[in-house]
Amino acid sequence: MICWISMERDGYESDINKLCEFNFETKEKFYISEGLDTFISSFAWALDSKTIYFSAVWEGAYQVYKTDINEKKVEKVTNEISNFNNLSVLDNEHLLATNCSMQKPNDLYLIDLTNKSIKQLTFINKEKLDDIKPVKVEKRIVKTFDDKSMLCWVIYPPDFDATKKYPTLLYCQGGPQSAVSQFFSMRWNFYLMASHGYIVIAPNRRGLPGFGREWLEEISGDYYNCCMKDYLSAIDDISKENYVNKDKLGAVGASFGGYSVYWLAGNHEKRFKAFISHAGMFNIEMFYYETEEMWFPNWDCEGAPWILLNGEKFKNYLHSPHLYVEKWDTPILCIHGEKDYRILHSQGEAAFHAARLKNIPAKLLMFNEEGHWIMKPQNALIWQREFYSWLDKWLK
Repeated sequence: MICWISMERDGYESDINKLCEFNFETKEKFYISEGLDTFISSFAWALDSKTIYFSAVWEGAYQVYKTDINEKKVEKVTNEISNFNNLSVLDNEHLLATNCSMQKPNDLYLIDLTNKSIKQLTFINKEKLDDIKPVKVEKRIVKTFDDKSMLCWVIYPPDFDATKKYPTLLYCQGGPQSAVSQFFSMRWNFYLMASHGYIVIAPNRRGLPGFGREWLEEISGDYYNCCMKDYLSAIDDISKENYVNKDKLGAVGASFGGYSVYWLAGNHEKRFKAFISHAGMFNIEMFYYETEEMWFPNWDCEGAPWILLNGEKFKNYLHSPHLYVEKWDTPILCIHGEKDYRILHSQGEAAFHAARLKNIPAKLLMFNEEGHWIMKPQNALIWQREFYSWLDKWLK
């Protein structure tokens, strides 16, 4: 037998990753993770070749699961507020895996399969972590505009005091179908945002995996409707708290998150006082003609801009962020890499020019050696300094 991770539908880059099995003797192929309607990220065979362990995202965290290749029954092994990945079977009773959360970067952990206990084996960043104040991370269930339940992560500053008021950030996820899980990143780091004195709310809005196929696919062909309303539901919900300074709200994001910021800039009805968009789509029609990743807009935008359905273009083109510039009124920082071929730097430049032509305070940060992500350490330091300089200027 052989197993692999597979997507079922051609041309859909964000289709659910399923775990497939093929039996060379019977010539049968089937999906053995069918019972778990979400993304599989890594897997490992048990020593008896009858069980497979795998990690998958569900409700905002990557957990370890196991399945019997004959019964096809999926069983949860871990239940932590953290991400397990890179699984390796040590023996019949133990798994090795990496684990991280919004409060700590990856280390190696030992999972005891008999009693499901978890033991940390490495402490690579212990000295650094011991030297900084911890932050609190909480789940918050927000009711959406259509009365559905949306899981949001809320990250609070060190020494959080509920009697004080804090500037607050809405984090807009990229992908667009990438889970807001318990990741720890050198770029979009919630620990760092909170340590700068900001409350952060990070919603698992429509279009993200870990909540079933319907929730995941409600964004395809319709970027602006449910997804953007989910963002507004999240920021409006947290703003009800007395410790949130409603006059000091910001929205930040990259890629599709950057698109979200550009769209919110023209549709936020005075909620926000600062925006930061990194590598965002500003003009969806131009994005279609510019990107190197054609299968992506062909699926997510449902087709090319010149195709008309009942005499109109597809929805995403009719509601592109650049069509709402007339309502822009809020300071914005636009960041881009000149070697970004997924979303060309011209998108960031156009958004910056639009803001300045409207006499809105704006700044353009361009990295001539970077692509869709800021990868070089020195550039990452510049990115972080400019990020917080901009937020502090308008929200503090």
